[in-house]
Amino acid sequence: MADIFDVIADGTRRDILRLLLDRESDAGTSVSQIVSELGVSQPTVSKHLKVLRDAHLVSVREEGQHRYYSLSPEPLDEVDDWLMPFLTTDDDLEVDLPLALPESAVHAAEAVGRAAASARYAVTNAWRKLPGRQAE
Repeated sequence: MADIFDVIADGTRRDILRLLLDRESDAGTSVSQIVSELGVSQPTVSKHLKVLRDAHLVSVREEGQHRYYSLSPEPLDEVDDWLMPFLTTDDDLEVDLPLALPESAVHAAEAVGRAAASARYAVTNAWRKLPGRQAE
C-alpha cells in the first residue's frame, strides 16, 4: 500500500476527499458528480479514485455501470496521530498535576489530551469555513 502521506500529497486527491466529506451520504457520490464538481476529466478522476481506493480512503458501491464513492476516513488516523504533536504547544499542556501519576493515569491523560487537541482543531477549522468568516 502506498504511504498515506504520498496519497494525500496530491491536490486533486485532496479535493476529491474534501468533496466526498462535504457530500457525505449513504448513497455515495458518482464519478460523474465528482467530474462535474471538480471540473477535472473523467480519466483523471478515475485514476485518482483508484489510488484512494488502494489506500482504503474511499469505498465504492457498484450499481449497474455506475460507481458511487464514499469517504473512509479511518486511514487518516495515521496522519492525525503524526500531526497531533505539532498542533499542541507546551502552553496547551500546562496543568498542575502531582509529580508522579500511575501509568494508567498517564495513558488516560495522553488520550484525553489528544482527543481534546483533535476536537479543538476540528472546531477551529469548521469555524473558519463558515460563510462570512476569514481565516485568523
